[in-house]
Amino acid sequence: MFAQVFQGRTSDPEALRAALNRWVAELGPTAIGWLGSTDGTTDDGTFIAVARFESADAAARNSGRPEQGEWWAETEKLFDGDVTFRDSEDVEVDLQGDPDTAGFVQIMQGRVRDVARARELMARLSSEEAAAARPDVLGSVWIGHDGGEWTQVVYFASEAEAREGERTELPPGMRAAMEELMELGDGPPSFYDLRRPGIHSPA
Repeated sequence: MFAQVFQGRTSDPEALRAALNRWVAELGPTAIGWLGSTDGTTDDGTFIAVARFESADAAARNSGRPEQGEWWAETEKLFDGDVTFRDSEDVEVDLQGDPDTAGFVQIMQGRVRDVARARELMARLSSEEAAAARPDVLGSVWIGHDGGEWTQVVYFASEAEAREGERTELPPGMRAAMEELMELGDGPPSFYDLRRPGIHSPA
């Protein structure tokens, strides 16, 4: 699997939302290898999107389509400044429910000093025990970048349930794994709350 994360600032989130919806309606049905995408704008005007494809080759072929280039040429104008892109074939999807029904999405980004150990700890958190402890989590996508950097997309039924879940006392094993993960981090992660997420997948 391949994922592309792109983000930037916008002062017109509604126009940007409309542009993404137009891509889904007009280009999505014929997009090569497209598996799904999640996008949205935070309260402070930060737009962030994650698009998943079957492979890097499929994504490259899709980017080369003339209609894709035309769409981006127009959509790029809706950003205030540069847009950053990060590609990765290091993608893990963990499903506990149906992310397409999520009413709230939280995207986190950070960096860990020990990627191998972080993976071990993440595996512990992707379990039946985790699903039982946090039923508000419908699923997640973890994306590894160069230099130990990472992006994680977490899907929740609603923001209210997510906030309630944050106050839940975790089982000892999960709590220990979370604490060690935080210690491995090179500084605190960044959080992007998408209160009106666009969640799309092929029909």
